[in-house]
Amino acid sequence: MEIPKNAVSWFEIPVHDFDRARKFYSYIFNYEMPEEQLGFKRKAFFQFDRQQNGVGGAIVQGSEYFPSQRGTLVYLHAGDDLSDVLDRVEAAGGKIELDKRPVSEIQDMGYFAIIFDPDGNRVALYSSY
Repeated sequence: MEIPKNAVSWFEIPVHDFDRARKFYSYIFNYEMPEEQLGFKRKAFFQFDRQQNGVGGAIVQGSEYFPSQRGTLVYLHAGDDLSDVLDRVEAAGGKIELDKRPVSEIQDMGYFAIIFDPDGNRVALYSSY
């Protein structure tokens, strides 16, 4: 098997309150998330560059989706400086678990922070600066 460009090809964040979650993520990232109803599932999509083979994902509400604080940790791209996104988290109804810090003390690999969204999902944010 050839080594893929990205380790992640898609992600879904389960939510209880779809409208609240969509409003939260739209607010902190400062863009509207397109919504779609797929059978019994509701999805809202994070923006990404599909033409350049970017990796995308969505928030999802459905009977088989259960938000969790300690499940898989997804790192969402937070632009050039995640401080801008982090500054909007609490105003949007989320909580900051771990403030901005370097990914590595040895290598220049960017920065991350960990937040809880209003549904209690533990989500990481990542930026180069």
